[in-house]
Amino acid sequence: MTLVLGVDTSTQSTKTLLVDAADGTVVDSRSVAHPPGTEVDPRAWPAAYDEAVAGLGARAGEVAAVAIGGQQHGMVALDEAGEPVRDALLWNDTRSASAAAELIAEMGGPQACADAIGSVLVASFTSTKLRWLRDAEPENAARVAQVLLPHDYLSRHVAAPGTEAFTDRGDASGTGYFATPEGRWRPDLAEAALGRPFALPRVVAPGAVAGETATGAVLAGGTGDNMAAALGMALEPGDVLLSIGTSGVASAISATPVADGRGVLTGFADASGGFLPMVTTMNAAGILDLQARWLDVDHAGLADLALASTPGAGGVTLLPYYGGERTPNRPAATGTWTGLTPATTRADLARAAYEALLCSLADAVDQLVAATGTDPRRVLLVGGATRSPALQALAPAVLGRPVTLPPPGEYVALGAARQAAWALAGTDAPPTWPLPGTRLLEADPTPHVREAYAALRDRP
Repeated sequence: MTLVLGVDTSTQSTKTLLVDAADGTVVDSRSVAHPPGTEVDPRAWPAAYDEAVAGLGARAGEVAAVAIGGQQHGMVALDEAGEPVRDALLWNDTRSASAAAELIAEMGGPQACADAIGSVLVASFTSTKLRWLRDAEPENAARVAQVLLPHDYLSRHVAAPGTEAFTDRGDASGTGYFATPEGRWRPDLAEAALGRPFALPRVVAPGAVAGETATGAVLAGGTGDNMAAALGMALEPGDVLLSIGTSGVASAISATPVADGRGVLTGFADASGGFLPMVTTMNAAGILDLQARWLDVDHAGLADLALASTPGAGGVTLLPYYGGERTPNRPAATGTWTGLTPATTRADLARAAYEALLCSLADAVDQLVAATGTDPRRVLLVGGATRSPALQALAPAVLGRPVTLPPPGEYVALGAARQAAWALAGTDAPPTWPLPGTRLLEADPTPHVREAYAALRDRP
């Protein structure tokens, strides 16, 4: 058995999967938590990796190739000695929101920004954090010699001493200074963000070998978490992946780049030579968490209630923008309920929450279809909330199409493992790994549910 190691250095933890390169079977896994917060000492990530790998025991020494997937956007600013000048600012640190607006204006407006880098900047992008650093901590900004992304920083730790820092086009496309449509750095945008030039990591081609580990194993380029998940799911052009977590994400593999000046779609690159346009909602699994709390039930109880109601929730409709929303862009919005009557039941309230979540995701799919010009051949659904029998039952009904439900798994780490196996094999395409346990969910469409949701969404 040839073993490869796939790693997910996420916001919360480092996850390691020991995988059979031949068929993708997970042989062993370990996870080590990261410190909480939106700014973290990046040296915690190598420490977590070392602990996780040690937990794999002697088999870790049999690994033939390694790749690392990681949280996108985070700013790891290093000095001349390669040491952090300050704690890393993570993707979910929003202190640079005003810097994003400033940089967009300097680039000539939202459409010019999207044309240049594939996306309209928001606070998560690395360049906005660098502008914040320039203005808020000029002494630290003056010490910056190189900026890496979280997965780049961990790859540097794993690489043999003397290896030049590297990244890939997928994760680079979330920095704000990478010309995604052209596949190259924009040093001018990087310098404009920080106010001075700094070193950029080399960009490793899809499937290429980036270097070796200290033990002589092949080291692949790694990628961002969304790109690694797409690899782990073996997404192909025409597939749409819906991920339900803290946020909702709809993504698709595309052969051509997008440049949406509205900022609805982020035009990332993927890890295999194509592109990964994405639509993100702020409100997703939290809609169900809140509803369960209000109805004083656990998630199993919420699902039972929802399934006891009927399509359309007895006329109750929810617009679930509780903390504002990103898609559509309504930062000051709040949650809105309509159709409540004396006949409304707890079951109706539960079902309305599930239907609202799925209508929001269906809107995201519509945005992807409009941008890419192709109707999805498959819609895949992943995330912790997909374990709910109510969500499984309602998803194909609300979306109006069959839904593919892969088995639960650590798809970022699995995608990194698949990339490692690809680099090890030296083939033109990544290996084909089956996903046993995949299910097809089907139901009669309920278009009236989306019609009621759209009427509420578009109400003046």
